[in-house]
Amino acid sequence: MFALSFGHVAHNLKDESYEYDFGLRVTLNCVDPKKLKNTDTIDPGSARRRRTQLAVETDLTYFDFDRDSAILKSITGKVKDEFKDTIKTATGASNLRVSSAVTSEGLVELCARFLAIYADDSYLKSFPGIHSIAPVSDPQVVSVLDRELELAARGGHDSLYISVPDILNYNNNLYATFRGVGKSDLYPDLSLEHYYDYLKKNAVSPQNLFVENLKNHKLQLATEEGSRRQSYSIYKSLIFDTSLPGDSSRYYLSEGNWYRVASSYIEALHERLEPFCVQPPLPPCDDHLESDYNESVAKKDGVYCLDQTSISPEGQADVEPCDLYTVIDGTAVLIHVKISTRSSQLSHLFNQGTNSVELLKSEAEAIGNLADLLEERGAYSDYDELVAPIRRNRFKVVYAIVTSKDPAGASENLPLFSRISLWRNIKALRLMEVPVSFGFVADRSPSRQSKPKVRKSRGAKEAHND
Repeated sequence: MFALSFGHVAHNLKDESYEYDFGLRVTLNCVDPKKLKNTDTIDPGSARRRRTQLAVETDLTYFDFDRDSAILKSITGKVKDEFKDTIKTATGASNLRVSSAVTSEGLVELCARFLAIYADDSYLKSFPGIHSIAPVSDPQVVSVLDRELELAARGGHDSLYISVPDILNYNNNLYATFRGVGKSDLYPDLSLEHYYDYLKKNAVSPQNLFVENLKNHKLQLATEEGSRRQSYSIYKSLIFDTSLPGDSSRYYLSEGNWYRVASSYIEALHERLEPFCVQPPLPPCDDHLESDYNESVAKKDGVYCLDQTSISPEGQADVEPCDLYTVIDGTAVLIHVKISTRSSQLSHLFNQGTNSVELLKSEAEAIGNLADLLEERGAYSDYDELVAPIRRNRFKVVYAIVTSKDPAGASENLPLFSRISLWRNIKALRLMEVPVSFGFVADRSPSRQSKPKVRKSRGAKEAHND
C-alpha cells in the first residue's frame, strides 16, 4: 500500500505504520552519486541534526558525512539517466518526494516501479559504508528492545534522554508541552524531567509506563502564546543506547527506529580506543558539581582551574580552553572534566577538547588570552614555565570522566555513540599532532537525598521571563 499525502497531513500517520527507510533507499538507488544537492543527517550520540546544501551538484564527500557516527536521514539529487523518463529529481527520507510528469493514471505503475527500486541493493556500490549503522526490522527483536526501553523509562536510565526529532527554526521561540494524560505546563526547554513532571502532575507514575504509553503520549511544540505547532510521539522523541543479553551488538533508538551496530564494528572501535585509555592525573571526586571538583583540584600546586573561562578573540563565540590546566614534562596539559556518562554531555566534552586546540593553533590572540588567564589566577612564580609550552604550541588533551563505574571497563564504560564521538575527536587531534588520552576518575560523592521537586505552574509569559 502507498499513501500519497499533501502538506503536513503525513504527520497523522502512525510512526510504526510505514517503512522508515523507503524514501531514502529509493533515492539512493535513483540519484546520480555525483549530482547530490542536499543532505539531512543526525548524529545520534549528541542528537545533532544538520542540513547541508551546496550550490553545485557534487558527491557525498563534500557534505562532510561521517559514515562512522552519523545517520543519513534525507538526500536530494538529480536522478540517473535510466530514470529520467519518469523522474527528474528525488528527495528521500521516510517518505519519497519526486518531480515527475506522470499523470494520475500512471500512479499505480509509478509506485510499482518505486517498489522494485526499493528492493534493489545496488546503492551499496554507489554509497559504500553508508549503512555502518543498520536498521532493526525483525519485529521480535524490536519487541525485546522496546521492553528494555520500558525499563529504562521507568527508572530514568542515564542512557535515556529526549530530543525534538526534527530540524527546527528556533527563531520562532518554541516551547515544549505534552499531551496524552491531561493538562500540561508550558516548558521553556525540553527534558525527561519535564516529561516526568507532567506525568506526576496528572497522577501518572513513570513506573507504570509501557511502550504503548510512550507512543500515545505526545511532545507538543507551542508558541509563546500557547498556540500548537508540530507534534511528535514521546517514543519517536526518545534516544536510547542499550544491549541485549548474549548479543555483542549494540542497539540505538533514534526517531522511533532501532539501529544495530555490528559486533565487528564495536570490536574495531574498542581496539582503536584502548591505547588512549590512561588514568588521568587527578584525585577521586568527592563533589556533586564539576565546578566544586575543579576548584578543589586546583588547590594543588601547579594546577589551575579555567572552568567557565574563554580564550576566544574579541567578538567571537566563547571557547573554554579546558577545565584544569597544568604542565607536565614541558607540555601544556588541557584537562576536560565531566561528571557524567550521558551520551549528549560526553559528546560536548570531546568536541570541546578539539575546538580549544584548533583555536589555540590558529589564533595568536587565543594564546595570549590563555596566558592572561593563568596570570589572573596567580601563576606568578612559575609563570614562564607554565606559558612556555603554550608559546611553542606543545599541547596534550586529557578527557577525565568522573563515574562510579569500574575503570577496568575502559571505553566500554561509555555509551556507544560517545565512543564514536571520542574516536572522531581523537583522530582530529592526532591530525593536529596533539597527544590525547581519556580515563576515569572515581566518583566518591555521597548519595543525594531524594527530594520532591517543587515547581510553580508556568504560564507562557512566566516561561518567557525565565
